Amino acid sequence: MGGTDVTDGWDWRRGGETPARPPGAGNPPAGPPTTPQAGNASTVPAPGHPTAGGVPGTAGASPWWSDALADPWRDPTAPTAVVVPGAVVAGIEPETVTDPDAPGRPTLRHLLLIPVITALLAGTLGGALGYAFAVRGSAGGAVLGSAPIDPPALAQRKPESLAGVAERVLPSVVTVRVSSLGGTSEGSGFIATADGHVITNDHVVAGGTGKASVVFNDGSSAPATIVGQDPESDIAVIKVSRPGLRAVEFGDSDALAVGDPVLAMGSPLSLANTVTAGIVSALDRTMQAGEPGGPVRYYAAIQTDAAVNHGNSGGPLVDGAGRVVGVNSTIKSLVAEGQEAGNIGLAFAIPINQAKRVTQDIIGTGKARRTVIGARVDGPAGVVGGGLRLAEVEPSGPADGAGLKVGDVILKINGRPMTEPTDLTALVRKYAPGSVVTVEFRRGSARQNTSVRLAADAK
Repeated sequence: MGGTDVTDGWDWRRGGETPARPPGAGNPPAGPPTTPQAGNASTVPAPGHPTAGGVPGTAGASPWWSDALADPWRDPTAPTAVVVPGAVVAGIEPETVTDPDAPGRPTLRHLLLIPVITALLAGTLGGALGYAFAVRGSAGGAVLGSAPIDPPALAQRKPESLAGVAERVLPSVVTVRVSSLGGTSEGSGFIATADGHVITNDHVVAGGTGKASVVFNDGSSAPATIVGQDPESDIAVIKVSRPGLRAVEFGDSDALAVGDPVLAMGSPLSLANTVTAGIVSALDRTMQAGEPGGPVRYYAAIQTDAAVNHGNSGGPLVDGAGRVVGVNSTIKSLVAEGQEAGNIGLAFAIPINQAKRVTQDIIGTGKARRTVIGARVDGPAGVVGGGLRLAEVEPSGPADGAGLKVGDVILKINGRPMTEPTDLTALVRKYAPGSVVTVEFRRGSARQNTSVRLAADAK
């Protein structure tokens, strides 16, 4: 491929000293001969060159000639290069050459990558700024609270906790609704037997037309019938027909002590499934209650500070073990006559031992027996020095059989002081007929004790 560069008949590949040029000719090249490009056999002088068109074997002037050899500013030591493009074959597209440094058109991947990177940068910047503002806004970056620890026992809701007791008892608590001529009265109650007997207050069902219904803990309801009532003890029994009922567990109200924790459950102010907590504030708090023109109710109540309101009547008072120890019945209030009363921390419940006995009598016979001592006290208040003076003693009655006489002053019954006329009647009715109680009395100046066997009223 490497032919001889022909210029004026000189062969510059032979080296050696350069001979003198003929007059009119350009200076001979000082560097090495021009190397032809691949595909070209020789380099031919251009027009104007002394040998142009005069070299044997040439067809004419070369279109690629440059007068670089005659350029007076050319570096004589630099080689001369003539670039001749290759021949293009017809019908074949030349290969496209792409400049790797030229900016290209963005691809879909680039278009998706840009917003992702922008979002990450924005999120990082926002987090950093938020942390900085939070640290600056806090009190020196203080950490609130202490390290996590195991929850205390009361927060674990064990079966013996208040929450555990409420969860166990609430399915047995119901809302009682009774239709009357004046509308519908509403109270609470609890399931006493698996076959559907429900204990409530007499004043909840009193005055009703006989149509009643029970709403259960899950919101379902069922019709109910009134089995029986005892106005003087304020206990009534109704019955519903429904399978799968769960009866409450009964406790012993005589075993209570002041300070014991208790829960009151029911539907105060129509708020079903309400639970309030308190303690036993007092025991044997004698109560005389009743509406004008209605029966007078006497009972030695359990006093509690658990919140009880209208609608709680008939609901259970439950001890710390989830056992029913009383029937919520009445409250004390500071409001004037005719105004709506509310809880002030003075609520009273019928002892469950008394309520159970009355309930069994009602279920068995349709009515309850009333416990009596066979004596009546004198006057609306006690006597000087304490006690209640007997104004009447029934012949052959329990008091007469124990040797008590008119004029004797009853000081205590089973250790409970007598100060108000209601105390004797209410405390006696706490006990079942046939119970024996110790009576401390004063006759003249002498103090004596006797045992009295209580009896049931003949009614």
